[in-house]
Amino acid sequence: MLPLLAAALADRPTAGVPAALGAMFAGINDRPGGRRSSVSRVGVPALAGAAGLLVGSLLPAAGRPGAAMFVLPVLLGVLGLLAGALSSIGPVASACGTQVLVAAVIGAGMPLPESGGERALLFLAGAGWALFLLLVLPSQRRSSGGPYRYDGEREAVAGVYAAVAGLLRAAGSARAPARRAALTAALDQAQDALSGPRLRRYASSAAERRLHAQYAAALPLAEAATALAWAGEPLPGRVAEGPRRLAHAVRTGSSCGPLPAPVRSGAGLRALDDALLAAAEAFDRRAGQPLRTVRGRPDLVPLLRRAFGPAGREYGFRVALCCGISAAVALGLDHEHWYWMPATAVFLVKPDLGPLVSRVLSRVAGTVGGAAAFAGFFALVSGPLPAVAAVAVCGALIPVATRHFAAQTAVVTVLVLSLVVLAGEPQAAWGRVVESLSACAIVLLVGHLPLPGQRGHRVRDAVDTAVAAAHRYLRHVLAHPQDGAARGVLRRDAYRSLAAARAALDLSAAELPPVAGRTAGFEEVAGALERLVDTTTACAVQLHDRSAALPAPHARRIAEQLAALDAAHRASARSGVLVRRLRGRDPVRLRPGRTGSRPAQRRSSADTVPTQVTAPTATTERATQRTLSRS
Repeated sequence: MLPLLAAALADRPTAGVPAALGAMFAGINDRPGGRRSSVSRVGVPALAGAAGLLVGSLLPAAGRPGAAMFVLPVLLGVLGLLAGALSSIGPVASACGTQVLVAAVIGAGMPLPESGGERALLFLAGAGWALFLLLVLPSQRRSSGGPYRYDGEREAVAGVYAAVAGLLRAAGSARAPARRAALTAALDQAQDALSGPRLRRYASSAAERRLHAQYAAALPLAEAATALAWAGEPLPGRVAEGPRRLAHAVRTGSSCGPLPAPVRSGAGLRALDDALLAAAEAFDRRAGQPLRTVRGRPDLVPLLRRAFGPAGREYGFRVALCCGISAAVALGLDHEHWYWMPATAVFLVKPDLGPLVSRVLSRVAGTVGGAAAFAGFFALVSGPLPAVAAVAVCGALIPVATRHFAAQTAVVTVLVLSLVVLAGEPQAAWGRVVESLSACAIVLLVGHLPLPGQRGHRVRDAVDTAVAAAHRYLRHVLAHPQDGAARGVLRRDAYRSLAAARAALDLSAAELPPVAGRTAGFEEVAGALERLVDTTTACAVQLHDRSAALPAPHARRIAEQLAALDAAHRASARSGVLVRRLRGRDPVRLRPGRTGSRPAQRRSSADTVPTQVTAPTATTERATQRTLSRS
């Protein structure tokens, strides 16, 4: 509100429009999590949006005079192809791609007296103001006396311990798979919250070192809880009491006190007891050693390979078609606010916002509701100050409205229409409805348009990544069972990749049959992967506890699940869906013998059930090679 109000009071309301747009996008990109992680989550897309606004303001000058109707759709289509391809890298990249394209469309179409450079600076100022408030204002709900800048991180770490307690309570019941998925989500959120940007090489305070130590202490607890849930036996209520008390201690910053110890009657319970003891020591240690928290720079080559791989090309092509066609239609019909149609299409084509038909219907409902509210409000009042008040109210509603796409659309519709009034243009509430309906029709058409070659690359790549991560995790567990540190890293990678694959599959399954049918064969593959990764975690606990042989039931389960994974791949191949070859991957080897990294000789019997795991029987080796190396 404040930058927009200052511009209105200075009799330059148009200068407040780019600032308000920057603040609006910052509010949309803000999600629950750590404050410092919001610097990259909000700040990097803001830089992309400012660059898009600058580029968009230069686009109308490209080409000969009067050729904008032909040049602009082509240029926006090319920009959409690049932005869509880069969006496939990850969540922050997706926000950057969308923001740079929407800002370019607005910069090319919205008539403002400010130059392109001024618009970009004002956009950054609005986003920076919103980010500044996010970083400095304390939370209103605080249960801890620690530094408020770690509120998000503290809640995320506490959520991990609470999820561990929930999984232990659900062991042996039908709720265990859902609780295990909730534990994975809590670990992912905590990992993201603690990986925020830092200015120093080492953790800057004792509170930060303490949070990192508490998160590290939760990882063995999560491993032990997963192994106990995998066993499928109900556990006494006191087993979950320890993690519950640790969650309360993280939230309040108090001491965890005495923790009830489980009976050490099995490998899983012994691992849980050892993890609880280590966690109690970590919680009672008020001052820790200097903790190096700097992250390595991401390798640019794999990111670019992923962006311009099959998934990036497929999504980029659809974004380019939606943006270019909608811009051409709007310019051809000589709409006054032609930029609304391509900007709406860019938002609608994003798969992050839910199934295609669902988000289109939500967009229609939200646009109609928001336009009606705007028309009713401005039928009673007029002038810049009511428009500023409408923008302020909508800005306050954005964090709540992002829970549903229809509500977010209604709020953003009122906000954008108010900014149009401040920019000196006439009211166009019902024109906004017409533009949105036209964009919805274009996106529905392009979204279901059959493209040449295989489709569903977004799901395909996610499943490929999960298969590779599960393979690395299982191979390390069998070869180096006592290497707990590396095992923890690989376990996190396996479960995180598995969660991403499951989310992509669930989204694809909610689409209409022409879209959902492209990836239907991967559902069984994901289920087999989930069972395999859980069994690998149980095997890791057993091998770490026994320091010798793996029990025959565990080895048998691994062999069965590898065969099930191979069968799922073969079934998907028969339906026309194939996983890309994992080049350079050695197959996991199963065979009776001592655990360790030394390769064992191959057995000739295909019917022998392995009692220990290090090298393959003939059956399981062939199954694993087919599973992990099939093209």
